[in-house]
Amino acid sequence: MNMYAVVNPATGTVEREYPTATDAEIEQALAAADTAFREWSKTSTVAQRAALIKKVAQLHIERREKLAEIINREMGKPVDQSLGEVDFSAAIYDYYADHAEKFLADEPIDLLDGGGSAVIKRGPVGVLLGIMPWNYPYYQVARFAGPNMVLGNTIVLKHAPQCPESAEAIQQIFDDAGFPKGAYVNVYATNEQIADAIADPRVQGVSLTGSERAGAAVAEIAGRNLKKVVLELGGSDPFIVLSTDDLDATVEAAVAGRFENTGQACNAAKRFIVVADLYDDFAGRFTKKVMEIADGLAPLSSAAAAERLSEQVDRAVADGAHLVSAGERNGAFFPPAVLTGVSPASPSYREELFGPVATLYKVDSEDEAVKVANDTPFGLGSYVFTTDAEQAKRVADKLDAGMVFINAVGAEGVELPFGGVKRSGFGRELGRFGIDEFVNKKLIRTVS
Repeated sequence: MNMYAVVNPATGTVEREYPTATDAEIEQALAAADTAFREWSKTSTVAQRAALIKKVAQLHIERREKLAEIINREMGKPVDQSLGEVDFSAAIYDYYADHAEKFLADEPIDLLDGGGSAVIKRGPVGVLLGIMPWNYPYYQVARFAGPNMVLGNTIVLKHAPQCPESAEAIQQIFDDAGFPKGAYVNVYATNEQIADAIADPRVQGVSLTGSERAGAAVAEIAGRNLKKVVLELGGSDPFIVLSTDDLDATVEAAVAGRFENTGQACNAAKRFIVVADLYDDFAGRFTKKVMEIADGLAPLSSAAAAERLSEQVDRAVADGAHLVSAGERNGAFFPPAVLTGVSPASPSYREELFGPVATLYKVDSEDEAVKVANDTPFGLGSYVFTTDAEQAKRVADKLDAGMVFINAVGAEGVELPFGGVKRSGFGRELGRFGIDEFVNKKLIRTVS
């Protein structure tokens, strides 16, 4: 089987294969992107590029059913969630089309000494390389391509090997929207070809969403070649319950926060940290709800992903954890499960469980909850549930995370920056900050 192929995780059927790019095709892609930067980006206005991005948003909506069907086949996402992803992706493109001129406007600087003026002009840096994952095939591309293409950067994009059809569909959208050749170029590249592309002097930056291992490898090559990198890596987000006036609603939020996309989200709630006086009641209701969703749960993205998760869970149990599961793994289908009693000495304690498995922890105080929440290599998102507004602010300040959501899950928005700290990566996407990563903030100082 070719490296790039659509393998339906529900059936294991290889539905379509795509040829891997040749070295000559990679060179053509880089050359086209470089030419588009020099000839199109340098001569187009922000307003003109925003109009093209607006068309990209419109085409996502016009083709939403087809786009949703594609990722349902590729990585198993339920059609209703796939449609939601397409719509959110369109909203991202719309957001940057509507706000680009404001975000990229000249920024005067008040001089402390001397006459004349000083201004910051924001402009593109050149060709960017994007390396995208399989779990949100359209959304991940949108939050990278939307701000950077309206800014004037051009993009060479390598999608996940199991997402070649959605990658093809995205390329078609950019072509049909009217972008010139080379402005956005999809490549079915190997890891070795990507390593060479990062080192290529025409490439000015790299954005990767993926695993720690992939992020470390990309950052190492980029560092040797003095290229800026934005990394959005794993997460083991805490869901902290300190108090509640509606435990059923809190449990519903916990289930939604863990099991959306079958638990395959870097910013999903994964570790549920509950104060002792609520723990037994929460654990009972939560576990009951988790077992009830088993029949309607979609498969993981692949049988290999289910096998990796199974190995992690088995290791946790071997190290003393207790498992409540709704059944046995069957191919890519993994039963929802709840782990308790995971020992801090177990490797599983600090690993990301990427799938429908929740881990519960009992704590005696706010301070202990924060300590357990921060006892992880990751620092992406976090969730705090409490009826005490001052406590919420206090805990949010203490958490080692790039994002804190108080009394809510699913509260992300196109205007809100997304990113983490520690081994969850660095840099931000979405919102005002997402357009400021790969930008030349050029100072122009005039002395009259």
